[in-house]
Amino acid sequence: MGTSLQSVEMLAPGANINAYMQAVNNFAVLSAEEEKTLAERLYYDGDLDAARSLVMAHLRFVVRIAKSYAGYGLSQADLIQEGNVGLMKAVKRFDPEKGVRLVSFAVHWIKAEMHEFILRNWRIVKVATTKAQRKLFFNLRGQKKHLSWLTHDEAKAIADSLNVDLKHVHEMEGRLSAYDTGFDAGADDSSESAYQAPENCLEDRRYNPAQQLEAADWSNDNVVRLQDALKSLDKRSQTIIQRRWLNEDGKATLHELADEFGVSAERIRQLEKNAMKKVRIAMEG
Repeated sequence: MGTSLQSVEMLAPGANINAYMQAVNNFAVLSAEEEKTLAERLYYDGDLDAARSLVMAHLRFVVRIAKSYAGYGLSQADLIQEGNVGLMKAVKRFDPEKGVRLVSFAVHWIKAEMHEFILRNWRIVKVATTKAQRKLFFNLRGQKKHLSWLTHDEAKAIADSLNVDLKHVHEMEGRLSAYDTGFDAGADDSSESAYQAPENCLEDRRYNPAQQLEAADWSNDNVVRLQDALKSLDKRSQTIIQRRWLNEDGKATLHELADEFGVSAERIRQLEKNAMKKVRIAMEG
C-alpha cells in the first residue's frame, strides 16, 4: 500500500478534509482474491491486521457516498466519520463464504450510519421517525424537480414510486420546507424584534409571590418547631445536638464531647441518637 496504516489513523476527517481524501485514495484497490484472503483471515482467525487492511482499502468508498449527501448542509467530515463507523461494522460482520464483494455488503451499513447522523442533526425537531418517513426524507428532495410546492400529480407520482401514502408525501414536504427558529434572540436582532424570540414568551415561575411566601412560612415554621423540640431535651442532650449539628464553627467529634462530659464516645453516640429521635418526633407532632 502506498500510505502507512499509521498515517491514515492519525488523519481525522475534519482537520484537513482534502488531505484525508488524498490519503485514502493512495490505498490500492483490493482484487477479489486479496479481499477474500483478508476476509478469511479475519472471519476464521480474528486477524485484526486483516480487518484494518479491509477498512483502509474501502475508505475511499465512504468518501464517495458522503459526497452524495452534501445537500443536507452538514459537515462532510462528520458524514465521512459516521460512514467509517458503518464500514467497520460491515467488515466485522462480513462473511467471505457468501460470494459477494465487501463493497456490496458494506454500502447498507455505511448509509445506515450516515442516515442516522443526518436525521439526528439536520433539524432540531425530528423530521422522520417511521420507516415510510425515512424513505420519503431521503428520496423526496431528489425527486422534486423545482423549488416550488409539488402539484397533486407530482406528489401522486412520488407516492406511487416510493409506495407510500399521498398524505405522507405532503406531510414530509411541509417538514422539509420548514425552518428551525432560534430559541434566543440573535446578536444582530433589533430591540424591536428581539422581544419576539421564544425565550421571552415563557412564563418565569422563579419569583411567584405565593410560592415564595409559602416557602418562607414553611422555613419559619420548621425553625420554631426545632427550637421547641430542643427545649424539651435535657441540658446535656441539647449541648450534644448543638455542637454536633447546629454550630457554624464546625462539627464537634464524638471523642471531643466524650472528653468534655467524662464518658465514652459510644455513650455520646447513644445520647445523640436518642436526642435526634426525640427531636424528630417533636417536630412531626
